[in-house]
Amino acid sequence: MKKFLTAIVAILLAAPSFAQYSSGGFSLSEENLYFGARFGITSATLSKDITVIDLGARTGMTLGGVIGLRASNTVPVFIESGFYYTERGAKKGKNVVSYNNIEIPVIVKYGLKATDDIAVLPFLGPYFSYAISGKYKVEGNNWGAFDEKKWNALRRANMGVKLGVGAEYNKLYLEIGYQIGITDVCKHEGVSGRSNAFFANFGVNF
Repeated sequence: MKKFLTAIVAILLAAPSFAQYSSGGFSLSEENLYFGARFGITSATLSKDITVIDLGARTGMTLGGVIGLRASNTVPVFIESGFYYTERGAKKGKNVVSYNNIEIPVIVKYGLKATDDIAVLPFLGPYFSYAISGKYKVEGNNWGAFDEKKWNALRRANMGVKLGVGAEYNKLYLEIGYQIGITDVCKHEGVSGRSNAFFANFGVNF
């Protein structure tokens, strides 16, 4: 939590310097390539049929970088991908499913000019993720980790759909959205679930 709060303070202190750039992480009038950095939070859950334990949302952190390209000379449509580190899972009391993902989305954005300086960008597309670490605890008993032979509670590979809306001003970027999991990530007998998450990301485009 201390690291999380420190990162938020650092971004807030850096925001005035970001705002000195000219507007235009996304150009709605010409073809362009852009890059971006993202920092945010997720509120993740496991849905479907949790028959052994009752779990609620788990809050985690997101860090990543993106690259995007305008896909049409006549329509403000952008294709964006990137590389994210995300903390996912679910929890309630001492019952915790916790895992850390590497995530690659491939989304389509449509640019709408709200004002001369602000662009609004709804987006939709698939994402693909792979868990690099994780653990499963029930009433304080650690059931293991991914690499232990006895551990079979979570699948590493996961995919789903990512949708939301972003806004860009003076290269500052803010987005909110929802991720809908498709893969059943639970392998342990009697437990199944799909990873869903609300997210909010802040960053800069350049």
